[in-house]
Amino acid sequence: MDNRKLYYEKLAATVIAGLAKRQMDGYYFPTAKEAKEKALSMVTENALVSFGGSMTLVQTGLLDELKSTPSIRLIDRGKASTEEEIDRAYRQSFLADAYFMSSNAITSDGVLVNIDGRGNRVAALIYGPKEVIILAGMNKITPSVEEAVSRVRNAATPPNCIRLSKQTPCAATGACSDCLSSDCICNQIVITRRSGVKGRIKVLLIGESYGF
Repeated sequence: MDNRKLYYEKLAATVIAGLAKRQMDGYYFPTAKEAKEKALSMVTENALVSFGGSMTLVQTGLLDELKSTPSIRLIDRGKASTEEEIDRAYRQSFLADAYFMSSNAITSDGVLVNIDGRGNRVAALIYGPKEVIILAGMNKITPSVEEAVSRVRNAATPPNCIRLSKQTPCAATGACSDCLSSDCICNQIVITRRSGVKGRIKVLLIGESYGF
């Protein structure tokens, strides 16, 4: 077996044990295809489904699958044409049966770390949807919360700002400057150390690199 794959398996087992202690369900899949199949199996017919912005959902193809599945009712803010419609989609997401997202970082002992701009994604993670299904590549795992925050601000946010055409210092330099720019997407830092509802948050770890 490839040494990196074996490493991911062992590390994933450690993360999953940590998630269990924090009332979150963890799963490990060597490939995105397997993780995607599991994620879709978790959605019941006619379920109201929503999602947060995530390159992982895009890169794994899960977002396309959700958009093409006729048996679910998808809240797709991508179809909104006005700010009012976008805001309505964000608010409707709190009533979803299932909410899909990734996590900006996950510590090896099962803590989720997320940094958000508008806050709709982390708000849904905290409260609202009946269940939250997270897909995350093993590249998102860090040893500690401090290193998780550093990873997001220095390795994930700059390329995201470039992707979104944000006029932030990190988009120009590639390095976080702890800015208060009007385009800043680091407005909320949410650390989920435990789920208040047992099993509400499900984390599907993928033995590959996805997202920023």
